[in-house]
Amino acid sequence: MRGLAIRVGIIAAIAGGVWVLRPFISGGAGSLAVGDCFDEPATQTETVDEVQHHPCTDLHDGEVFFVGNYEPSAGTYPSDPEFFNFISDRCTGAFTSYSGLDINTTQDFDFSAFTPTSEGWGKGDRKVTCYAVKVDGTKLNTSIKKAS
Repeated sequence: MRGLAIRVGIIAAIAGGVWVLRPFISGGAGSLAVGDCFDEPATQTETVDEVQHHPCTDLHDGEVFFVGNYEPSAGTYPSDPEFFNFISDRCTGAFTSYSGLDINTTQDFDFSAFTPTSEGWGKGDRKVTCYAVKVDGTKLNTSIKKAS
């Protein structure tokens, strides 16, 4: 019985450590959630696999404000204009709801998005992640969430 208690304690300590340290470690771009702050990769390539997570009170490049599946999800891989229209439609309102700012009038912020690759689309990935960035390219040091 004592051995079981020790194992459970070790597992709990590991899980707690992962939860506490998550904002400081890199992770898959596909695992980003609303409210996560992170650094964009230094080199802009077509495929982003990993991003560096940060607490939103530390310097960071972006903050996630929308995660949702591309719709309609059936059919062939969307063209760039189709992704753009979806992102514009879904993320504009989500930005305002999340931040309390109007993306069309704010001069400080813009947004960008991660979309599925064609390979990921073929495997069922439909996730679109929209995140806020500073227009001038400087880093954020606080959350843009309106309650912040």
